[in-house]
Amino acid sequence: MPAPTPEALMRARYSAYALGNAAYVKTSWHPDTRPQTLDLAGGDRWLGLNVLSSDAHGDTGEVHFRATCRNFEGFAVLEERSRFLREHGQWFYLDGDHAVHALRPGRNDPCPCNSGRKFKKCCAA
Repeated sequence: MPAPTPEALMRARYSAYALGNAAYVKTSWHPDTRPQTLDLAGGDRWLGLNVLSSDAHGDTGEVHFRATCRNFEGFAVLEERSRFLREHGQWFYLDGDHAVHALRPGRNDPCPCNSGRKFKKCCAA
């Protein structure tokens, strides 16, 4: 069943990235902007998605989100304003403006790995 909204598609794409499902990511990408190859074996471990806003007008949509990941360098946050297009009743990811920032939690902050513990007693230990 196709995603009913751009936000639903964004959440499904995030899950596909987290699970390493490159086939789903590619098929949900609009054919005009889809990359020829897609390798999700980069070592990122996706930890959470926070949708900041979502909007759809007719056959276009936008989702502004932040996704947290952990890789060999530490924690990072990907922030993107994604654009979506609906064709023949199906939403596709078109493109987005994104930035990646290092995440440097304080010792007493909640750990970004979502363990529920303080950073100093979890991933910083």
